[in-house]
Amino acid sequence: MIFVSHALPVNVPDEPRLGQQQVWDGLVLKANNALPFVPAMTYCEVTRRHSDTVFDRDIDFRGQRFTERITLEAPHRVTFTRIAGPVLGTIANEIETTDEDLALRFSFALVVMGVAGGSAEEQAYADSMTGDYLKAVAATLNAMRRVAEGAEVSA
Repeated sequence: MIFVSHALPVNVPDEPRLGQQQVWDGLVLKANNALPFVPAMTYCEVTRRHSDTVFDRDIDFRGQRFTERITLEAPHRVTFTRIAGPVLGTIANEIETTDEDLALRFSFALVVMGVAGGSAEEQAYADSMTGDYLKAVAATLNAMRRVAEGAEVSA
């Protein structure tokens, strides 16, 4: 099983400052349509709404199709549970409050089907996923900053 967790500061010099509500609103947008936020994703469609805070979506990520169940836990966490596809597990996007400011933490615990735990193949997959997720965190924050500046975010 692959476990990774990284936090990046939300507010950095020379960029628009974001408050917790703006970051939350951005995470909700990303949950509903991740294409403007995740460079490695090429398809994202909500397929079923179970409630206002739980829904399923299909995505194509790194050329593979997945179904995810999204759970919105306002105002601090969005959980993506992979329920179908070649890599299963959980991904969490969390807004954290630090002493100085806000941070956005992306964590995942994933199992790659057909790959032995602890193997070199699993480690290579983990390393490439970590790079993709760090790019996704940066792209997510940049999209949120564009929204804060009044821009529309679309796929």
